Amino acid sequence: MGNEAIARGVVEAGASVVTGYPGTPSSEVIETLQKLGDGLDIYVEWAVNERVAFEIAYGAAIGGARAMATMKAPGANVAADPMISAAYGGVDGGLVVLIADDPGPHTTQTEQDNRWFAELAKLPMITPSTPQEAKDFTVKGFELSEILGLPVLLRTTTRVNHAVGDVVTGPTREPVRFKRFVRQPERFVRAGMAWNLERHRWLNRTLAQTEDAAEKLGLNMVEGGENAELCIVTEGAAYNYVVEALERLGALERVRIVKLGLLYPAPRKLLSSQLSQCRRVLVVEELDPYVEHVVKRVAFDEGLRIEVLGKDEGLLPLEGELDTAKVLAALAKLLDAEPPAVESASPRREAPPRPPPLCPGCPHRSSYLAIILGIRRAGYRVDEVPIFGDIGCYALSVYPPLNAIWTEHSMGASISMAMGLKLSGYPKPVVATIGDSTFFHAGIQPLIEAVHKRVDMLVVILDNDVVAMTGHQSTPAWTRTETGRPARPVNLVDIVKAIGVDNLAVVDPYDVDGMARVVAEFLRKPGVNVIIAKHPCALLEARLKGVEKVYTVVPEKCTSCMACVKVTGCPALYVTEDGKVGIVEEDCTGCGLCARFCPYGAIVEKPAGRR
Repeated sequence: MGNEAIARGVVEAGASVVTGYPGTPSSEVIETLQKLGDGLDIYVEWAVNERVAFEIAYGAAIGGARAMATMKAPGANVAADPMISAAYGGVDGGLVVLIADDPGPHTTQTEQDNRWFAELAKLPMITPSTPQEAKDFTVKGFELSEILGLPVLLRTTTRVNHAVGDVVTGPTREPVRFKRFVRQPERFVRAGMAWNLERHRWLNRTLAQTEDAAEKLGLNMVEGGENAELCIVTEGAAYNYVVEALERLGALERVRIVKLGLLYPAPRKLLSSQLSQCRRVLVVEELDPYVEHVVKRVAFDEGLRIEVLGKDEGLLPLEGELDTAKVLAALAKLLDAEPPAVESASPRREAPPRPPPLCPGCPHRSSYLAIILGIRRAGYRVDEVPIFGDIGCYALSVYPPLNAIWTEHSMGASISMAMGLKLSGYPKPVVATIGDSTFFHAGIQPLIEAVHKRVDMLVVILDNDVVAMTGHQSTPAWTRTETGRPARPVNLVDIVKAIGVDNLAVVDPYDVDGMARVVAEFLRKPGVNVIIAKHPCALLEARLKGVEKVYTVVPEKCTSCMACVKVTGCPALYVTEDGKVGIVEEDCTGCGLCARFCPYGAIVEKPAGRR
């Protein structure tokens, strides 16, 4: 996997500090180092958010150590403030920042194209196309960082992070640790405006050296003959689609491919020399026409009379992932080639669409049912009380049958947005729901703001003891991290109390009726009221403790009313051939929620068998 290759590159480069915040498609880099890095003497830990992760890595790099920070695409927004300042301070040890974009998108709230971020931050950005390059570019990223004295952004996309392929490994290196850190306020203190102006000049002079350094490291590549009919400029995963499409068209000899490994600053000398030999250029890239605009700018500046085609001309889509078929269609049109016939496939049976469900036994399902019941118990209609959601698996409550959250915006936004709606004059109660790890990440400050400004609202912190959605990573509440490092657990209740909320209750969401009573009570009370709905992630609890009991359906009592299915939507429930409800006992975790909503007592408890 590409992420495993990046982890290998970290070891070959001798990084001694690696930190990040989990998020698909970047998580496996740190997970691989945590699983396989025992004995390597590398600090490899999750941080509370991306900003903190970057600052830890930056602090290590200004002391001469080699360090990496990892994050998914929106994580760059969280870390933007220190990253942009880091361009002025520079580094002494190599610092590589992995930013994993998600065209598609597969698991991300936006198709954010972080190639623009490199220009904003004025930090060099490189990009691999294959797992082999993912490993090699990681090593070269550290080298480039130390040559320039700047953090280097390693930008990947999902298809590179999660692609599988053979990788030729290189020698490993002892971790590069602290060397020295001397007082240089003109570099590291941003309070001096004259210093900032001079560091900006230094930054621009340094960036001007990037293309030459990248050339020595072999980051860019040119393939194809001198008399090509068409030049293709591409980068990242799109390069693979280009090669495959040309092979299927039998047109590899008719084109020249300029593959960019350095995205920012643009390799103008390379592009200028290559474009001057082309009559027509097709730019193949994912997401925005970033490279296309660079190529057009270079062609204009150099006075080249060439035709540059790509997304602006509608040959390739502006949204979503590319694939071989899309690139093949564009190439066939430009090369006047006949697309290869598609073999007729056997008739396909499409699976019926269904929303992604919460897991069987998920405590978040119980929490949202309790919130809904509590709203009704308090005398309101469900459509009168907005439930603000946040980033995490509980966002799946937006789908039927819960239809719970009204918004899911960005990390920590549930509390602030609920506060804003209330301040605007919304007359009914508002509810913000946020997971424990998201609360640690970006929810504490909004709660402080709500308490300070005395805004009436209910905040429900869904505490399942883990960063569940991205693969069960640790939170600051853990007593030991994934690497076995002893940790001082940070108590969520203590934080909420210290902020000074008006009312606080800790409940077990598996007690749906008990939690609903607290919800109703807190909705009627003024002030900032907080409920911590605390129960471990069902999958994690089953893994650690096993499953002692499950539930089964007594067919003679089941009336096929489907109340259990319609209310809970638990994926362990299914409809039998005779129209009654069955339970997949292997999936059941024994939460009992379905039995709670069966009006005929047809769902009963039984001991769990061996799994």
